[in-house]
Amino acid sequence: MGDPDEHDPASHGREPLEGVDATDLHGAVDALAEALHAYVETAVGVRAEFGAREADEDPRVLALEARVGGLNAGLYDLLHSRLGLHADLTGMTWDDRSDDDAGPGERDTFHLGFVVELPGGVTDLTLEAVLDVVDDGGAHIAQTLLDRGYVVGEWGAGRGAPVLLDEDDEDDE
Repeated sequence: MGDPDEHDPASHGREPLEGVDATDLHGAVDALAEALHAYVETAVGVRAEFGAREADEDPRVLALEARVGGLNAGLYDLLHSRLGLHADLTGMTWDDRSDDDAGPGERDTFHLGFVVELPGGVTDLTLEAVLDVVDDGGAHIAQTLLDRGYVVGEWGAGRGAPVLLDEDDEDDE
């Protein structure tokens, strides 16, 4: 078998792809749906035991988040290898507003998340050190946006939960 990053000419070609057996694709979706249902059940149970902050950090919740993330990545890989699609299934959007509605001074928040775990065995790596890497990446992204002409009013890196940014500064005045 070749390099897993190699593209299959049939699935990534210009011609329509006929006769695809979607059984394993549906199986991946079913496994993801099952994991999401397990997440909801676990989250409800954990939240009944603990406050929101503790529930966010509960190992059962984190384990299921990692499982959902892994299954989502597996679905992406399967769609990519079998159909040549670069499926954007993991992004989050809270409204259906398009950029066509945006004008000068219009702003929005964007988030990028990672689920990171330490490797097995003895290591000097720490999860705290990951925040430094994420912070460096955030600085690079902010600078790239500025270089392209965007206005970046604020940005932040955090661990455990998304950084809450002040979207509506005018409301505070």
